[in-house]
Amino acid sequence: MRHTPTYLMTDVDEVKRLIRNHPWATFVSPASTGLVASHYPAILEEDRDELSIVSHFGRPDERSHELGEHEVLVIIQGPHDYVSPSWYPEGQLIPTWNHVTAHLYGTPEVLSEDENYEMLSRLTDHFEDHRPDGRHLSQDEAGTRRAAKGTVGLRMRVTRFDARAKLSQNKTPEVVDDITAHLAERNPALAEEMRRQQDRQPEGH
Repeated sequence: MRHTPTYLMTDVDEVKRLIRNHPWATFVSPASTGLVASHYPAILEEDRDELSIVSHFGRPDERSHELGEHEVLVIIQGPHDYVSPSWYPEGQLIPTWNHVTAHLYGTPEVLSEDENYEMLSRLTDHFEDHRPDGRHLSQDEAGTRRAAKGTVGLRMRVTRFDARAKLSQNKTPEVVDDITAHLAERNPALAEEMRRQQDRQPEGH
């Protein structure tokens, strides 16, 4: 991502919040055959102090990625949208795109069969626990264990990250308020990120 200090997101807790809220991830590997990309859900390991995620690949993606053999890039994409210059004061003509994005780097650890099933159970529970008729792998452990054999689980301890929250910080508070108001109806999640950013700004900014 473009190195713009104004938009840098260096707080690991903010990166964790982004992952929690946007668990659909893009995995990019520099495999010996060339770049390979896949898309899978990823969740935080909340019981670890370090930044660590777990996920799974459907076979044979793990071979295409040469999983565990090298560093991979995991992209977490939060809210994003086009920002029209028509929302700026008269005479300003350059549009932009606001977004919250994190690039996570690390070498995945391939999980054992039992670890993979435990991770898949945790992943399913994460999305099903709050549903009124949520379903869980434990309801048919024998059957779901057979299905799990078609996947390969992974844990990735994040060794470094590069994150941006580009939310019109270079504009005056009045202009930011106008942009937020325009986005509130079409993209409420991005509008909320802009409000949070405004609230986090130091006094005098």
